[in-house]
Formats: sequence, structure tokens, C-alpha cells
Amino acid sequence: MSERLNEIHGRLAAATARSGREPGSVRLLAVSKGQRPEAILELASHGQRDFGENYVQEWLEKRARVTALDPELAATLRWHFIGHLQSNKAALVAGQVFLLHSVDSLKLARKLSAVCQSRGATQPALLEVNLGGEGSKGGLEAGALLRELRDYTALPGLVWRGLMTIPPALEPAEAVRPYFRRLKSLLDECNRTGFFQDPMTELSMGMSQDFEVAVEEGATWVRVGTALFGPRQP
Repeated sequence: MSERLNEIHGRLAAATARSGREPGSVRLLAVSKGQRPEAILELASHGQRDFGENYVQEWLEKRARVTALDPELAATLRWHFIGHLQSNKAALVAGQVFLLHSVDSLKLARKLSAVCQSRGATQPALLEVNLGGEGSKGGLEAGALLRELRDYTALPGLVWRGLMTIPPALEPAEAVRPYFRRLKSLLDECNRTGFFQDPMTELSMGMSQDFEVAVEEGATWVRVGTALFGPRQP
């Protein structure tokens, strides 16, 4: 596993250098959906700290198990939520994760805001954008995001850090470059509205098969699963 981690870091560093960006400006998010707690701890023992989960119940159970197995190492981990989050489960996530990547509706955002206010908490979050128009994927349509942006920014308790997208599954990786470029352009467009006290800076885009292209187009978080962990264990 350490060899895979080193390989991914090498490819990240090369793509970052090719893009003329600062070393360390892109961070690796290990997608641990479906992975055993022991595998998470093994990767963490090699220095990986950020882990992304897709399902609330799986994450809660896994977090508890990781903590039970190695409390000291578990305390250093940063959990991210990257999957579709139902409004009725917002209370389980709000204020509990390092970064929520997948806010995809005003209904969800309002629920998260209400929970944060009731707890005196804040939740850093990204707005998920569906740039491919795929009905099977969550996310806001770009036009809707711009129309509703003022409503999102008015919600207390949520700290908007940037945007996330999952582009269509196209090959070769170069075919998804326009989607990554569009997300960066959309981030700039959002920042020009003046609705944000502090500009959004984060772009969560790129996965195992295309993260180098995403880095070249401005990604600050890349989400890598199988290329890090290997095939999922039954």
C-alpha cells in the first residue's frame, strides 16, 4: 500500500509541476468507501490523513471501529463526506466532518445550517455541480447555482470553500478536461458576484483515472480510491 501511495504522490507532484503550481497546493483524498477499517489505518500509518466516505451509516460505523482499533492514530485523521447526503441525515454530518464535498440543494443546505446553528457549530462545505447533465448523478446545474448563490451564502453556519464535480465517465482522460476547466471558470464566476466575504478557493475534482488532468485544470482536492487501496476486499 505504501508503494501505491508513493506512486500517486509522485504523479500528483509531476502534474502540479507541469501546471506551474506551488508544491503541496493539491491534496490527496483517499476514498475509503467499502474499505475495511484496518486498510484505512494501514494507509494512515504511511502518512495519509484525509479520508472520504460516501454513506453516512458506513462512515459512522467505520469511524467508531477505526477509533477502537487505534485511538491515537484515529485522532489524527480528517474525515470528508463526498456522497449524496439526504436532508434527513444532515444532523449526523453537520459539524462532524473536515469538509463536506456534496451540498447539492438549497433544502439540504438549509437543513445543515439549522443543525449548525442549534449546535453553535460551523461546517466547511463545497457546492456540488452537475456539469454533464446526467440524471444519475447529483449536483446543481450551473445556471441554478448562479441564480441561487445569494441564498446559499446567506445561510449561517456553513462556510463555503468551493465547488465539486463528478464529470461523465469518458475515455481517454483528456476527454473530461473541458468539464474540469468549466468548474474552475464557474468558481471564478461565483467569486466575482461579491456574495462571499472570503473568496472560494477549493476545487474537488478528479479521480483515479483522470486526476492528473484535473490538477492541470486547477483541482485542489483529488479523490482517489482503488488506485490507493487496491481492489476492495469482500
